[in-house]
Amino acid sequence: MGTSSILDGNRFDTESLGALAPAARALVERRINTLGTSYRLFYRNPVQAVRGLGTRLYDAEGREYLDAYNNVASVGHCNPAVVEAVTKQLSTLATHSRYLQDGIVEYSERLLQTLPESLNRVMYTNSGSEANDLALRVARHYTGGTGIVVTSEAYHGTTASCAEVSPSDGSGGLPAHVIAVDPPNSYRHEENSSVAEAFAARVTRAFETLRERGHEPAALLVDSIFSSDGVFPVDGALQAAFAAARAFGALVIADEVQPGFARVGTSFWGFARDNAVPDLVTLGKPMGNGVPVAGMVANTEILDAFGRDVPYFNTFGGSSVPVAAAAAVLREIRERRLFENAESIGAIVRAGLEELASDFPQVGDIRSAGLYFGVELVADPETREPGTAFAADLINACREGGLLISVCGPTSSTLKIRPMLTYTVADAELLVERLGAALNVATRLAKAGVA
Repeated sequence: MGTSSILDGNRFDTESLGALAPAARALVERRINTLGTSYRLFYRNPVQAVRGLGTRLYDAEGREYLDAYNNVASVGHCNPAVVEAVTKQLSTLATHSRYLQDGIVEYSERLLQTLPESLNRVMYTNSGSEANDLALRVARHYTGGTGIVVTSEAYHGTTASCAEVSPSDGSGGLPAHVIAVDPPNSYRHEENSSVAEAFAARVTRAFETLRERGHEPAALLVDSIFSSDGVFPVDGALQAAFAAARAFGALVIADEVQPGFARVGTSFWGFARDNAVPDLVTLGKPMGNGVPVAGMVANTEILDAFGRDVPYFNTFGGSSVPVAAAAAVLREIRERRLFENAESIGAIVRAGLEELASDFPQVGDIRSAGLYFGVELVADPETREPGTAFAADLINACREGGLLISVCGPTSSTLKIRPMLTYTVADAELLVERLGAALNVATRLAKAGVA
């Protein structure tokens, strides 16, 4: 079985099936027998989620969990405004975008207002995978090239084209037209140049190598906060890398599927927090708060060139109900000013994490932007040896203590924490409290040599 850093860093081991309670064991067995072996479950003791409300999930036994990971329901589980919009639309009209409808046009106009003026056209899909697949098609068509540069633990989707540019998915080596470079890792940077300059230099070398292989540059595809690589919101890194890619005639694709829609704060988009403007932007996960909707944004020149040669239609992409959900999410973010909440609540969580770091030497580094956090754990603060085993114990201790988070990065030793945009001060304080309690549990396990 292939190993995926994004799926297997926090995975239920089917060899432990016998340790589960009878009801849970029976459900897991049924799941395996129907869904197959590619699917993964979170945690050593999987959570059977049966209900969600606001910032909480509830299991089959009625136990409450503070959700600090699920950025699909970014404006809260079962958000009333989204539920109402979807219900109303579903009871009125549910059809595709080849019929003239005002909903898709009105939403598109409001969405584009959140983006730089040059990014003025949007196309719709069902998922971030499809959006990235479409962006790769557009980039190849516009440039005539095939070479793609990504980061070393990137995840951009599950289609065939996206899987081959997603080193973290565990499906095997990269094809010759794809090169992965290390992200701008501020914690482990050892070169004389700045973190941003070193990252741009790696992008340059990658495109040079692609040309040597006979693959003209097509695109630099990056998650704008390097979510799967370990969360690296490094100032200047995107600007420098974008310039390096454009020097080769490549387009820049900013994958905003994870950091987009105000998670990073008032900048709204991950690329905007670095004052960098991509050529293509892909959207997904939080866009519909659980309703499948995604998209790709570009400028007129790029999309007109594509549209002249390639007619595009997606049955459910841009259809009535997903658009209604997306419109409700955007209204919630803007009217409730959740981008400001991401900044203020993010600062509270960050301060709490820093306090915990002073008590627990296993916390090597804290990286954040708004309500997106990467907390890198180490086995040894001096050598910075990755604390992979400690991280596994910690996220499972969090689960047992009523806090849902996960891990990312090449060694699965960085906590990936994504509180919802609707978090309150009380939620933020509870997150830090439960994480602190879990750190104590994981520390005791490490001292006892128990995993």
